[in-house]
Amino acid sequence: MHAVTEDPALIAATRRSSLADVLRWALANTHHPGEPVPVIPDAEAAEIARDLVRSGIDERGLEAYRVGQNVAWQLWMEICFELTRDPIELQGLLGVSWRSITTFIDDTVAAVSAQMDIERAELGRDGQADRRAIVTLLLEGAPVTAARAEAELGYPLSRWHTAAIVWSDVASPAGQLETVTEAIMRIAGAARRLTVTAGASTLWIWLPVDSVPPLAELSDALSRSPDIRVAFGRPATDVDGFRRTHFDAVATQRMLARLTSPQHVARYEDVQLVAMLANDPTGVDEFLRDTLGDLLHADTEIQRTVDTYVRERCNVSRTAERMYTHRNTVIRRLAQADELLPRGLAENVVAVAAALDVLRWRHTE
Repeated sequence: MHAVTEDPALIAATRRSSLADVLRWALANTHHPGEPVPVIPDAEAAEIARDLVRSGIDERGLEAYRVGQNVAWQLWMEICFELTRDPIELQGLLGVSWRSITTFIDDTVAAVSAQMDIERAELGRDGQADRRAIVTLLLEGAPVTAARAEAELGYPLSRWHTAAIVWSDVASPAGQLETVTEAIMRIAGAARRLTVTAGASTLWIWLPVDSVPPLAELSDALSRSPDIRVAFGRPATDVDGFRRTHFDAVATQRMLARLTSPQHVARYEDVQLVAMLANDPTGVDEFLRDTLGDLLHADTEIQRTVDTYVRERCNVSRTAERMYTHRNTVIRRLAQADELLPRGLAENVVAVAAALDVLRWRHTE
């Protein structure tokens, strides 16, 4: 399941599907106890199948349903033991429940598997499967020649590349992903692009340009598609650069997901340090607590002042100008921060700057 757990779009889709399955089973048994639960609707099964197939996952990915079944069964048994202590009644309840859950999951897996066959056939017709296969070989460093890859993809490899991942955490029409991708291409001034459908709600793209498009312009375009998110890699050249810029974009996407960041667009060069820290979510929490102490939960203006002060090379006057505030206000806030930090800012400026950068990207309640 590594392919699922490392893909934010697939994680979100799995959560939606799991919630829908639990509610479907519970509601069906509330109204018609013990009777067969209606099979998953074709449209929902098709969405799940599309995600799996376009992410390069085969029927082994359906084992996730068995994992979910085991978790749900454990929770359901705890509920049943709270409802009755009568052994005969409990035996009957558990027996009916087990048959119901098992049949429901079997039917669901069969429905999604059938849709996966349909989805694979459709991918074969539009050439996406072949394109995904060639790109996968390139990303894995397989001995495929650049000439063959260029011929298959219709995209030049011996030049600059800037990769991006365009995705949604909710079920979004493919047209929205395409609209945002077109906006990226236009703002970047790219004459062409390579696009790989990596899931029902995910596109991988490469642009033959040597810079990331201006984020301010892109943010304006994204405001019209609030469910779409974009992660950019660093520009790089040739086949190695084709790989590296994509993996940068992947790291950026995962960082946004792990920190449940509210940001809709990010560049790798802006989040490189945070992305490395975010590889260990538990370690991030510990790092923030140890580094920031009480500043972690302080007023955001104090945090922002410290962050700006560090970015302005610890210059109070420039910080005041940048924040459009009085110099004395900056001095007062920095003094408050020193009281809240476990170690004075001057003693630990690099770590404090890194911790505040994590907070800048991280979602906070």
